[in-house]
Amino acid sequence: MSVIWEPPLDEEGRKWRDLARELATEHFAPLAEELDRAQRYPWENVEILVDSGLAGIFVGKEYGGQGAGFDVVCAVIEEVSRACPSTGAILTAYALGGTPIVLAGTAQQRERYLGGLARGTAVSFALTEEGAGSDAARIRTTAVPQGDGWRIRGEKIYIGNGGASQHYVVFALTDPAAGTRGITAFMVDKDADGVVVDRYEDKMGIRGTKTSNLKLDTVVGADAVLGELGRGMRLAMRTLNAGRITVAAQSIGVGLAGYEVAAREAARRETFGTPIIDNQGISFPLADVATRVTAARMITHRAAVTYQEGGDVSILGAMAKLDASEAAHRAVDTAVQVYGGAGYCKPCPAERLYRDQRILEIYEGTSEIQRLVIGRAIKAEVTA
Repeated sequence: MSVIWEPPLDEEGRKWRDLARELATEHFAPLAEELDRAQRYPWENVEILVDSGLAGIFVGKEYGGQGAGFDVVCAVIEEVSRACPSTGAILTAYALGGTPIVLAGTAQQRERYLGGLARGTAVSFALTEEGAGSDAARIRTTAVPQGDGWRIRGEKIYIGNGGASQHYVVFALTDPAAGTRGITAFMVDKDADGVVVDRYEDKMGIRGTKTSNLKLDTVVGADAVLGELGRGMRLAMRTLNAGRITVAAQSIGVGLAGYEVAAREAARRETFGTPIIDNQGISFPLADVATRVTAARMITHRAAVTYQEGGDVSILGAMAKLDASEAAHRAVDTAVQVYGGAGYCKPCPAERLYRDQRILEIYEGTSEIQRLVIGRAIKAEVTA
């Protein structure tokens, strides 16, 4: 029996997880250090994700995807992230960009954009702006009627897979006086006139991904509206509920990688004539990491199954994202400590994982926001 708990999957789910593990081990893991060092987007890994069907793992079969359950999607993200956090982040961004289309797209939008996702034509989620991160309701991008469509003006930042995606789900104010009820989602093409990506972030970790801005002064047709007018913020929050679970899965993958390199190094490295894993000062922290990662994996799996069944995951997803990202932090921090001085220097895998992990406590809602969500739910429950 493995020390770390394995989530139960059906035969089809195990097939996809095992394929992801095989490809990750053979192709993604060997490239991880080079991608980080060169800050290079791994188009070859994306091609493998597309050719294997993993890029469209969450897309319905009617649109050319695999139609896998959300628990299987999370298992695949885990395996890819375990081998190469950058490639795992790309796959997670695919799911984030596709979710609002699954939730609110017309038949034509689903056919075009979800079908495209299954073939590797990525969609990015564009919500965050300067001064409107955790407080997404403060966005200032506007969309005003023009002819038969809308003119969208503004700038988005910190877009995952930005610049590598062909389409964007852009959230804009269509009725500024209505506050959060005046926000609408639009589909915007990368190649449309007035759509510009001109800045890429130089990031601490997941350096094999692209994170960009998106400047907008463009006109889209009426058919670019995604969902209902004025319901964009609700769509964004529903998307982030799912996104938090996939980031939790990404966190489990990074946490497992940190745990594994720490345990192997602790068994290999000797001090005073004995492997350091025999010292309680090392074995006890490893035991804590194994327990934390297992617990986080359990809650993430439960959240994924609940989402798949149509249940409310606003709280459970927040708990999964909070716990998994912080369990991963504990794992990679322990790995650096086990390696000692070598863990602070490149190209030690613990050093890279330490940097890759840090974003997991920030995007799709910071740990503070997850605690805020959970805290408000506690208050509502005890004061009802």
